[in-house]
Amino acid sequence: MWLYNEQEYSEIGEGIGFVYLITNLRTNRKYIGKKNFYFSKTKQVKGKKKRIKVESDWRDYYGSNEELNHHVNIFGKDAFKREILRLCSSKGEMSYFEAKYQFENSVLESDNWYNSWISCKIHTKHLTFLKNHSMINKVKKEVKDGSSAQKPSEKRQTKSRQSKT
Repeated sequence: MWLYNEQEYSEIGEGIGFVYLITNLRTNRKYIGKKNFYFSKTKQVKGKKKRIKVESDWRDYYGSNEELNHHVNIFGKDAFKREILRLCSSKGEMSYFEAKYQFENSVLESDNWYNSWISCKIHTKHLTFLKNHSMINKVKKEVKDGSSAQKPSEKRQTKSRQSKT
């Protein structure tokens, strides 16, 4: 069973996948990873190859780490808590947040984590959602501070006046 916001998550909602945390309840070792809800499969239809979307094994998935999967076999599935940290709308978003959470938690620097490597390839185009969010927050802050009401030339003049006093 997957948990999302402390609630059972069993049906695919919006998004293409998620970033997750698996915790071994006996040893408290953890694993951060990502998983797609679907994958593409090629099928022969009337002599032509067609790509179709097929649901992945996300419901029964326990990560790609061999040691973690070995412990699942030894201790049983009930000895593990599976939590969805973030639902994602793109592969780039999934890769970004998987790596972000892994680095924030220093997963390679401690034996408390099953993670043994971090790998990601992310292009700035994949993060438009993040850039837009950051830009909106910047504008909100400027509006709140009243600094966006000034023209850039007025800001420079105000700064130069303040530095002279």
